Order: sequence, then C-alpha cells, then structure tokens
Amino acid sequence: MMDRITHYKTISELHQKSGFPPPEHPLLSLMTCRELMTYSVGEARFTSDFYMIALKKIKSGYVLYGKTKYDHDNGSMVFVKPRQIIEVSNVQFAEKGFLIFFHEEYLSGHRLHDQIKKYGYFEYEINEALHLSPSEEKIMWDTYEKIRTEYDNNQDEFSREIILTHIDSILTYSERFYKRQFVNRSTNLSGTTIRKFHEALNRYAASGQLQNQGLPSVHQLADELSLSSRYLSDVLKLETGKTALEHIHIYLVDEAKNRLLSSDLNIAEIAYQLGFENPPYFTRLFKKMVGLTPMQYKEQHLN
Repeated sequence: MMDRITHYKTISELHQKSGFPPPEHPLLSLMTCRELMTYSVGEARFTSDFYMIALKKIKSGYVLYGKTKYDHDNGSMVFVKPRQIIEVSNVQFAEKGFLIFFHEEYLSGHRLHDQIKKYGYFEYEINEALHLSPSEEKIMWDTYEKIRTEYDNNQDEFSREIILTHIDSILTYSERFYKRQFVNRSTNLSGTTIRKFHEALNRYAASGQLQNQGLPSVHQLADELSLSSRYLSDVLKLETGKTALEHIHIYLVDEAKNRLLSSDLNIAEIAYQLGFENPPYFTRLFKKMVGLTPMQYKEQHLN
C-alpha cells in the first residue's frame, strides 16, 4: 500500500497532478469516463477539500476508500466527502460513467451546505455503493447532462444556483434509490442484517467484553459485520424501524431486566456487568425505555 498521502486543497491541483486540463470553474469539475480514458490514472493516495460524486464502471485496477476495494465492472455510484482517504491503483475506466468534483466552498451560503450533511451515504464504505437500474441510470445521466450544459456554456450569476439545484437532485434521487436498494436487500435476505447484528451482540457479551471493555459501539459491531456504521444503521432502520444504537440499548435493557429478576445483584453491580461505567446513566436509560427505574421494575415484578 502507498504510504504517502497527498492532500489537494483545490480542484485545480488535482487536475494538474493528474494531467487533466484545467477545470472550467475553480470550485467545480465535470468529466466523463470517456474523457478520463485519454489520461493515465496510476497509483495515488490522497485526500481533498471537495466532494466527489461518481457513476462509473472500472475495467481494471481498483479504487479504495474506507477498508474495501471498488473493482466492479457493473455501473454504480459512489459518494466521497472532503478529507476522506481515497486510493487509486492503475485504474482504467469503462466508457460509460461520469465524475463530479465540487469544493466545499462552492456550497458556502447555499442551502445545500447544510442539506448535504443529511445524506448518510457519504459515510458508507465503497462496497456499499449504489447499484442503479437502467431507468435510474438514465435519470442520473439526464441530470448530469443538465449540469454539463450549464458548466460548458458561459457561466453567469445564475449558473451556480442552477448547477447546485441539479446536484441536489442527484443527491435526492440517490437517497430514493438507496431506499429501493435497502428494500430489495431486506426482501432477498429476510432480515439477515438484524439477525447477524444480534449474533454479534451476543458474542460480545458472552466473551466477557461488556464487563472488560465497556459498552459496544455501533462502529465495533459494524466492523464485525464488514459494514460501515452508517450503512448498518440505515439498513436496520429500514428493516426494523430502529437504528443500530437503539438496538444496542434494547439489548442491554433486556439483559438488565433478566438480571434484575434472576439475581441478588444491586443496581450498580448490574450496570457495571453490562458495561456502564456510570450507574446513574444506566438508570436514566432504563427509565427512559421502560418507564420505571430498575428498582421500581424489580419491586413491581417480584411483588
């Protein structure tokens, strides 16, 4: 793996380093994979101050961010946020695809500056890419072409608003298409994610890690399932209506109920056994979820 990481503060720097022609706008760059095929993308490891939206097919080589490689020849979309490490190794793109780079400063003062943070798929791993149906791919291409028309013509005071509106459309459509992908995934796998999640929680507790290492984090459990924490929470939310953190809390409270009624341990001892460093926090969480304090719950059921 390449050790040196290059950080690009500007899109122009990235273009110059990669041998691309200068961008039409210093904070925005559009390229099709057909255009990229005329350039050699060798090995690189970099971060940047800009977002990337890509619809692409790769003929050879790979792209990596997070912990997994993207080397598929099927068309799919990936989304990269500023300062996320990207690794590229001898990539050759298939002809059909596009790349959009836009600097975070391009969003300054625009509603998308805050809105973009709600799109959780910028937190996904690359193996959790959005796989498009032919009709969905056509929608993305149509929207890209609208941006391209504005980008290639003489830009005026309306151009930024028009371009950002179309970028927001791509992001909103992506949110919709991810929901479709989640539904298809849940239907095909019949709740596999929630079952594996509970198995991972049970292993964590059975191995003594609750008491020794404290409460499990969503990130730890997602790692065990080879998913990003955001993707895991989004899938569970769609499958069950609850996020990964909510499921952890439900699991811990269920464990607490069992120990309250089946042992003589006091509240603090049960809290420590379940990984809570702060027993009052355990009591607050229990009351929030059950409507009773642990002691009230125990007294009510034992009496």
